[in-house]
Amino acid sequence: MKLSVLIPVYNEAATLNVALKRVLDVDYPCDVEVVAVNDGSADGTAAILDALDDPRVKVVHHPVNRGKGAAIRTASESASGDYMIICDADLEYAPEEIPSLLAPVLAGDAKVVYGTRTFGSHTAYSFWYVLGNKGVTLFANVLYDCWISDLETCFKLMPLPLYRELDVRSAGFGMEAEVTGKLLVRGYRPYEVPISYKARSREEGKKLTWKDGVEALWILTRERARGRELHRSAARP
Repeated sequence: MKLSVLIPVYNEAATLNVALKRVLDVDYPCDVEVVAVNDGSADGTAAILDALDDPRVKVVHHPVNRGKGAAIRTASESASGDYMIICDADLEYAPEEIPSLLAPVLAGDAKVVYGTRTFGSHTAYSFWYVLGNKGVTLFANVLYDCWISDLETCFKLMPLPLYRELDVRSAGFGMEAEVTGKLLVRGYRPYEVPISYKARSREEGKKLTWKDGVEALWILTRERARGRELHRSAARP
């Protein structure tokens, strides 16, 4: 099995070198490649990526900023692995924990695995951020009649062909809701593995806002409606 680690990067020069080193230093139980997409950064990110000299790393540049979802789409099109996982370059997530998400796949217990975050006083910079995350996840659970713990987690691991099949079109952070909604409509229930998390503050570069939460609710509703229509069409003689 080969794993593709997809890394969207936008103005992360301060943490990029450390993040890449940590990703590449992990003792993976399988072959691995890293696909990093510079999403129109203006802070030196491009130069850092171009200076990399590791055969496991593939670099793609967007000339202008197009959003996280667009960067992941580009990365997935350039990847060659059997499975993929998204890993941001901001050090909020620990790459060292990726093998724990691979374990249920290698054991034959799961196809889709989510890394579920636990929020504590030292891992969440804002009450409203945590409440918004839990609210969006609860909304999805009610709408899709399921039980997941962390819809917005970055650590989503699944077969690369499956991700391409989902045809995720949300250009920004809404891609997290679109991925989850499309998986749930198709009958996939993510296997959840607990992970650690260290949220950044606004001053440190946190980019999510309340508008992203509202967009996530709309996307989840849209994908649920599309799923119902697909089921109706399939049931017609």
